[in-house]
Amino acid sequence: MPSESADVRVWLVERDYDNRDLIILTYATPDGTQTFRKELAVQAVDLDTVTAAKDVSPDDLATVEDPDVRDRYADEAARMVEEHDPDETI
Repeated sequence: MPSESADVRVWLVERDYDNRDLIILTYATPDGTQTFRKELAVQAVDLDTVTAAKDVSPDDLATVEDPDVRDRYADEAARMVEEHDPDETI
């Protein structure tokens, strides 16, 4: 019997760098209310590491409190949905 996945699809909405040579990827739900953050060492990033979307556990999502940020993430997620396949390398 196939099991249903409880994972949530999130879309890449922001890519940032910090002073520790890490790339910080922020993925958000299409409504912008929840995010998943992933930190990668610059040296660890290869061509298929960063995709337009990821399916993640709801337990790994954080709530976005700021309404302006929620709106910005929702707008960017909508753009990503329209322009990219989920597994497309970004």
